[in-house]
Amino acid sequence: ILAFGRLLRGKARFDRADAWAVAQASGAGALGVVSLVNLLVGAILAFVGAVQLLKFGAGQFVADLVSIATVREMAAVITAVVLSGRTGAAFAARIATMQGNEEVDALKTLGVSPVEFLVLPRVLALTLMTPLLYAYACAVGLLGGWAVSAGMLDLSSHLYWSRSADALAGTHFVLGAGKSLAFGFLVAFAGCFHGLRAGRNAAAVGEATTRAVVSGIVGVIVIDAVFALCAYALDV
Repeated sequence: ILAFGRLLRGKARFDRADAWAVAQASGAGALGVVSLVNLLVGAILAFVGAVQLLKFGAGQFVADLVSIATVREMAAVITAVVLSGRTGAAFAARIATMQGNEEVDALKTLGVSPVEFLVLPRVLALTLMTPLLYAYACAVGLLGGWAVSAGMLDLSSHLYWSRSADALAGTHFVLGAGKSLAFGFLVAFAGCFHGLRAGRNAAAVGEATTRAVVSGIVGVIVIDAVFALCAYALDV
């Protein structure tokens, strides 16, 4: 928080090129795995929903199920879990390796804050990139649901997309985007936190990476539960 305050005052010291590279790796670099996972999740939601809804002759409601579940929950949560295993682990491993090589100590000796130089650009990059990946994941998840609906239910594309548009409201997107923002901050914070507190040997890098991934995933689930309780209390 203090480093972010210094950034707003233009006094934070970090490598802009490194920050841009981190943002690119956290955003565009994650598109492939985010696309694959969310496409399959959307298809799975449609398949499971179709199996149950067809028993009642309500196959057209698969579009409602996929769209609401994807936008409110699955796109944000699945994307955050993927980023925790991919980007959060990379943050922890990179910083833990620097800790072992005494590069963090060198920064302190030069009068540069490791939090400003290493943590701040990574936390900002992932916090800003995660909502963009969430929006992309929503589109991909709906596409996966459409593929299953068209193949299994013979549901026309027009009906699927029109029902999806009718089922979704602005509050669904606001809730999902809010979650993704919190998830991005948490995953980046966990990775940097455990990286800076790693030991100075090779085994410590693996331990820091493991702790970062576990903390990130557990934290995502806990925060999602808190969001769910708040949404229920507020009737959102």
